[in-house]
Parts: sequence; C-alpha cells; structure tokens
Amino acid sequence: MSDEAIEVVKRFWALMDSNDFQAVARLLGDDYSLEWPQSNERINGRDNFAAVNEQYPSHGRWQFTINRLFGSGNEVVTDVSVTDGVQQARAISFFTVSDGKIVKMVEFWPDKYEAPQNRKHLTEPLN
Repeated sequence: MSDEAIEVVKRFWALMDSNDFQAVARLLGDDYSLEWPQSNERINGRDNFAAVNEQYPSHGRWQFTINRLFGSGNEVVTDVSVTDGVQQARAISFFTVSDGKIVKMVEFWPDKYEAPQNRKHLTEPLN
C-alpha cells in the first residue's frame, strides 16, 4: 500500500499546485476530514476542503514545493513549502490513504520566529 499511498499524495500536491481545488477534492474520500490542531479547526468533506482553499485570500497563484515525503503502509507525511508570491509558509501534513483516496489529514502550519539570542553563538542561519 505504501507506494500507492505515496503516489496519491504526490498527485494531491501536484493538483494543489494547479490551483484546481475541485480536482484536488476528487482525491478525497467520502468521509474526508482535515484537522488543523494549531487553530483548533476541522474541515469535514471534500466540498468544504475545496471551498476553504478557493476562498483563502491570496496575492496570486499558489505554488507548492515538496521538500520531503515519507510513507509507510497507508500513512504518508510531507513537508511542503507554500507561496502565493507574497505569503510564504511551510506545512507538515500527515495523510491517511484508503482505497486510493485520502481519508484524513492532520496538518501543522508552523510560524517562523527569530532565533533566541541565548543560542545564536551556537547556531547559524539556514539561508
């Protein structure tokens, strides 16, 4: 199942990059749910998923870049960079795939923050 689940998730991100959120929704199972623990939200159903993405304010076309992808069985994890040309974010997404459809996602959108002064002498910037 791992290879199939990985291919479904790769297709998900390719369709997200197309900004055709109705096409993305067709990859989602009947009982699909997406959890955003940081904001205490759950999106139920493919129609709500598509609507949230279509209605999210943007400055242009959304672009998605997979930084890392791991899969085992029916579970896949991705680290993805997201931008609309102005806004930039990173998402860590946990997917559950069943019968070729994504049935559940748990997604974290960490905020950037300035490194604490007390360890700057031990670290270096990533870029």
